[in-house]
Amino acid sequence: MRQNLSLYIPLGLKTRTELFEGFGKSELVKSIIVTLIAGGIDTIIYMITNNTTFTVVFILCSISGAVMMFTKDITNISAYDQIRFMIRFARSQKVYNYKYLDEWEWKK
Repeated sequence: MRQNLSLYIPLGLKTRTELFEGFGKSELVKSIIVTLIAGGIDTIIYMITNNTTFTVVFILCSISGAVMMFTKDITNISAYDQIRFMIRFARSQKVYNYKYLDEWEWKK
């Protein structure tokens, strides 16, 4: 009477709600923060140049760039995460400074 009980876990199950594939609430908050910073920079640029076309294109590129940078792919890694990983890896590498000496000259 013993039954073979196994746990079925479906593949691709998301543990958080997403607005669209790979873009959830945390990515939305990060994108809004980047957009606000870009909006401040955009305001300063507009005050200096009075060029409406450039400022509109700048803010639209900032918004779309932020969304693209924070959207996660199927491996659950975004472009921002990948850049963070590369910087952390580069900082973790040790640098060994050495001075080249000719081995025959050194033994004299």
